[in-house]
Formats: sequence, C-alpha cells, structure tokens
Amino acid sequence: MRKALITGSSRGIGKAIVLEFARRGYALVVHYAKGQEAAEAVAAEARSLGAPQVVVLGAGLEDPSAAAKLVNDAAAALGGLDVLVNNAGITRDTLLVRMKDEDWDIVIQTNLSAIFRTTREAVKLMMKARWGRIVNITSVVGILGNPGQANYVAAKAGLIGLTRTVAREDAGRGITVNAIAPGFIESDMTAKLAENVQAEYLKQIPAGRFGKPDEIAKAVAFLASDDAAYINGQTLCVDGGMTPH
Repeated sequence: MRKALITGSSRGIGKAIVLEFARRGYALVVHYAKGQEAAEAVAAEARSLGAPQVVVLGAGLEDPSAAAKLVNDAAAALGGLDVLVNNAGITRDTLLVRMKDEDWDIVIQTNLSAIFRTTREAVKLMMKARWGRIVNITSVVGILGNPGQANYVAAKAGLIGLTRTVAREDAGRGITVNAIAPGFIESDMTAKLAENVQAEYLKQIPAGRFGKPDEIAKAVAFLASDDAAYINGQTLCVDGGMTPH
C-alpha cells in the first residue's frame, strides 16, 4: 500500500488527485491551508472510494517551519511516505509595475520556497526507503509567460528547474521527480469568466475546450506509479496542445 501526501487538496486539482489516488488504494493525507471543512469532505469522499486510511492536516505553507513539519507529520500519521504531490499554490495577480513587494514575496514563498522545503523533507524519507515519487504541479505559464503574473510565472518556472535538479540528484536512489504543467482547467475561476473571455482563452487551445481536473489527476497518478519508473526530470504539459515544443 502506497502512502501519499497531496498539498492543497481541499478543492480543484488537488481534490481530483486525492480521489484518483483513493480509487487506486493509496493511504492519503489531505492538506489544507484554510478550508478545513472542505478538506474533511474530500477525505470522506476518498474513504468512500476505497482509500484504506485518510488523514487531514492543516498548514500554511508560506511558513518555513510549517512546510517541513507537514511532511514529517504526514509520514508519522501514515507510517511512511512514498509519494509527495506538491500542488498547493496561490496567486496575487497584477502588472509588474503595480506589484508590491509583499505580493511577490508571498507567491514565491508559497509556490516555490515551500516546495523546496516539502521536497527536502520528503527526499530524506525516500532515500532511506530507496523508493519515492515526487510530482510537482507547475503551469504552462511557467513555460509561456503570462502578463499580470510575474510572481506566479517566476515561481512556476523555478519549479521546473527545481524538478530537473532534484531528479538528477536522486535518480540513483529509486526516486523520480517530475512535473505536470496544466493548461486552462475547468474550475470555479474559469466558470466565472465572461463568455467573451472564455472564448478568447479557447482560441489558444487546439483541443477547443478547457481541461478537467481529473485529466490532471490521471497524469499525476501515472507519474507516481511503477509504470513511470524510467521517466524522470520531465515536465508534462497537459494543456490540449496549447504549449509549443
């Protein structure tokens, strides 16, 4: 039985990953920053889908000590940790000339520095076990750039570099580190967009539709599996074909 921690998993893509892993029989930690009630609901659904153990843990990952503690608490609760999915993230969007230092700092702290810390703790555990999977949720904007998101894009681009480096450092210890770069995914945010705005976004997507959270979750589950043992240091764009290569 594999044991996994999915950060930022009280809603959206994180929730979809929890439920996909539950179907595959993982023991799970559902993490939240503020939405405890939503996280408990996700945990209940995961149990109903067959997850043998589900624990809910809260932590604000912008706090350096909290990010490291979360991983160790998860491992203690589950009796080990085989898979870490770094999904948690925030946005503070505005044009660069209007961006405040605190908007930059909190996004970098939460979306990049926290992942450095959770990954560092997870790798220590996985090295002892000689097996581990780390999957980082970056974004196509980390490859393409996006106006109004200098902080978010910088963090997501940095995450791609972090993924490649940790993969090279730890490949010989049975650990793989990969990233998923979602494109436009159906969410509460996209549902609130005006029709003309949605239409403009859809023009950028050859598939002609937004992705679904469960499509990201299935890609994550593959990278976390034994079937992906020889895939390492890669960034997989799950974006309907919008990112050129």
